[in-house]
Amino acid sequence: MAAAAKHLTPITLELGGKSPCYIDKDCDLAVACRRITWGKYMNCGQTCIAPDYILCDPSIQSKVVENIKATLQEFYGEDVKSSPDYERIVNKHHFKRIMGLLEGQKIAYGGEADEASCFIAPTILTDVSPESKVMDEEIFGPVLPILCVKSVGEAIEFINRREKPLALYVFSNNKKLIRQVILKISSGSVTASDILMHSEVLGLPFGGEGNSGMGMYHGQHSFETFSHYRSCLIKDLKMEVNKLRYPPGSQKKVDWAKFFLLKRFNKGRVGLVILALLGIVAAVVIKPVH
Repeated sequence: MAAAAKHLTPITLELGGKSPCYIDKDCDLAVACRRITWGKYMNCGQTCIAPDYILCDPSIQSKVVENIKATLQEFYGEDVKSSPDYERIVNKHHFKRIMGLLEGQKIAYGGEADEASCFIAPTILTDVSPESKVMDEEIFGPVLPILCVKSVGEAIEFINRREKPLALYVFSNNKKLIRQVILKISSGSVTASDILMHSEVLGLPFGGEGNSGMGMYHGQHSFETFSHYRSCLIKDLKMEVNKLRYPPGSQKKVDWAKFFLLKRFNKGRVGLVILALLGIVAAVVIKPVH
């Protein structure tokens, strides 16, 4: 953005952030946790729209953990390190960064690591404090913190106290609850009862808001993002009959201007406001000079 600003070049930024995932008590936990597990641990957690943390009621936290554990064993087997479907952290710098996020945390599952091969096992954290290190930055790795909230309202407040996420996930069978989350939380994109899939729908714009980015792309939106809309008005030099805009001013011209504006704005509130402003301007313009 700084480099583009020197040349006054418009840009689109797709950044990242801590994408939250709220799980409602009424949903099918087995299906919800299966989809969350897939989206979170794909590419060893190194995707920009991976769910960064889970918010759920305390009464279902243990069930969420058990369902994710069962799904991980189904996906990668008992020995995840030897699974051909489980990736590694991109380099040792990020390996150490992610391991640093685990310091002082309660590990409910996983936690095994091997620096030589940049391996970090799929890890679940419970009873996570909102002020802990793992909640300060985007994890971008296979670590999934779970925080407890007592209601969707509390979850909304929690998310809104933080920077706007690139993606927002909510799992529920309650359409009113999903709508409430969508209306009350500002984010890049929202997916209800699934993970990551909004990025695969080319008809949907993909992008962030605030610290998670600006602008959008995908499909037609990519074409628009990398295009410049140029307004072109082509007129003819003939028929110079409308002299309403030219000086000198007169009351007749003001009356005609009011008529055309009134017609254009269909007597709406905006039109009436503009007419009022025009009246003030006209009064000044045609005010007699003493």
